[in-house]
Amino acid sequence: MVDTTRVQAIASLAQDTIPEEFIRSSNEQPAITTYNGPAVPDIPTVDLNHPDQDNVVRLIAEASREWGMFQVVNHGIPPEVIKKLQEVGKHFFELPQEEKEAYAKPPDAKSLEGYGTNLQKDPNGKKAWNDHLFHRVWPPSCINYQFWPKNPPSYIDVNKEYTKYVVEVADKLFTALSLGLGLEGGALKGGAGGEDIEYMLKINYYPPCPRPDLTLGVVAHTDLSALTILVPNEVPGLQVFKDDRWIDAKYIPNALIIHIGDQVEVLSNGKYKSVLHRTTVSKEKARMSWPVFLEPPSDWVVGPLPQLLDPANPTTPYKTKKFKDYMYCKLNKLPQ
Repeated sequence: MVDTTRVQAIASLAQDTIPEEFIRSSNEQPAITTYNGPAVPDIPTVDLNHPDQDNVVRLIAEASREWGMFQVVNHGIPPEVIKKLQEVGKHFFELPQEEKEAYAKPPDAKSLEGYGTNLQKDPNGKKAWNDHLFHRVWPPSCINYQFWPKNPPSYIDVNKEYTKYVVEVADKLFTALSLGLGLEGGALKGGAGGEDIEYMLKINYYPPCPRPDLTLGVVAHTDLSALTILVPNEVPGLQVFKDDRWIDAKYIPNALIIHIGDQVEVLSNGKYKSVLHRTTVSKEKARMSWPVFLEPPSDWVVGPLPQLLDPANPTTPYKTKKFKDYMYCKLNKLPQ
């Protein structure tokens, strides 16, 4: 099987089994490793528009320290905007394969943008049950419309409208996270690239899978972004690793799921934790999600904020480096 074979095409042929390269080891298989015991905790949920904004800051900071992930409701993105985002993304993945391939990621590309299947290198040659589409959505100067689908015709306008709202949500989150560290409201956004932060949309498509007990849609990882703002569909699958166990994320209609990424962990000098998470798949339904990764520009240098270093003992476990170098090491499984 060549690397360009898409999971969606494999799924359409599968009957009651899946190819060997998709079968995870026993310490990864969802049927074995998902926690189903008593008192399963819920990922924290925060009302972003609550009148007590000091409490909002406290709840976001607590969730970011203890979980690295939280959900937000009353975030200001109209439900109809989210619904349209989901509709046009689903439309794209239901197109004939040759139409989707028109947006394929070039084989020699240094960017992640485009339609594809494989992302990170797996030392054991294993694959995830997932096809995806990447393209930047903000700022306008970094957009390459080559990778934005022209079918459905409304795709571009819908994504532009959604992005307008996401930028506003991101500013609120960065401000709350900064205040939660006792810093000025613009500290973390400034450390991650300020107005030059790049917003990379990824649409994940996880086809129905005949053996969801054996495989994963996305394997366990932390995001290399500063923050990730994610819209899921109604099919469950997102799991977070907490207290040495894998816990299912509860689906809340129209909520956004926020991931603390590696760059905010670095900037906060470890006070906020980049969340280890993975995705399972369904036997009956296609699961989809729409994460937007907030990333520093490639040449932007990220390191712990000086305000969070002790002048008397400025040592830190986090290295200061260009984002592009961090990303290269992360995707190629090299030490940072």
